Amino acid sequence: MDATTALDGVLQQTHMVLVGAVGGLGAAGEIRVDLSDPAESTRLRTAMTVDSLPGFHCMCLGDVRFELFDRDGGRLAVVVLHHGATLRWGQWDGDAVLAEGHLLLDWLDGHGMPGPLQQFERDRQRAEEQAAERSDWLAAMPAGLEGTADQILGLSQIGGAASPELLAELTERLQLTLPDPVERVLALLDWYGSGSGRCSGYPPHEGVPGELLGRVSISDLLAGLADSRAGERHDAGAVRHLVGRKTRPRQKRDVARLSEPLRARLLAHARRSGDSDKQARAERWLAPSQASPS
Repeated sequence: MDATTALDGVLQQTHMVLVGAVGGLGAAGEIRVDLSDPAESTRLRTAMTVDSLPGFHCMCLGDVRFELFDRDGGRLAVVVLHHGATLRWGQWDGDAVLAEGHLLLDWLDGHGMPGPLQQFERDRQRAEEQAAERSDWLAAMPAGLEGTADQILGLSQIGGAASPELLAELTERLQLTLPDPVERVLALLDWYGSGSGRCSGYPPHEGVPGELLGRVSISDLLAGLADSRAGERHDAGAVRHLVGRKTRPRQKRDVARLSEPLRARLLAHARRSGDSDKQARAERWLAPSQASPS
């Protein structure tokens, strides 16, 4: 018996399993499942089939705890499910990857613990949304910066901000590829208007276009927004930049230079966005009856 089948050997001896949530997932309390029925035992064994033991160790405590007991009530093992995909057991050096994690989530759902399945579906949906946002952000990256994509995306892996050296390199590349300042502004606004579009709580890599826009003079920024090529995506980038927190060295003064028609245009965009945080910020910064925040 190798390590991947060791748990199944224990499950074959298991007559009762006590299941409880870790970290508040699932129904309150614990559920007790009798495995004396061979069909029930087979379902759990199939759901806990291990595909591999790659040697990694998840940093969290896990989601669901399974306590396995034999016929006499002796505890055989404690196994913890992580993210609907891996199992942790003290007999393994690392976490085991389930062959079909959804089977164990379905088993839990069928035994009165729907929380882990619901959380997994939410996490999967969010992961798909993030992948789409990242793809959109990469597609909007200005010409000449493609070779820096991995370095910029890496900021979100470490949770860091772009270094002055990186920003200087990106600025130089943009000036070489797009020597016309209006075209540069349009490219940066389009880029900053991509991805999640949020004014807060966005992945660090999405902040890079905003940092670069912060180095652009307000005159060039206004010229870009006045250009006939400026569209919804550029307005999205402008709103995100102008109403974000400390996005420009002289943000209050710069926003004061926006004409009333441009203010109205950008405010209308924020109101259409469906993003309550963005709209609230835009109302504070751009609404004509409000003074710009300090």
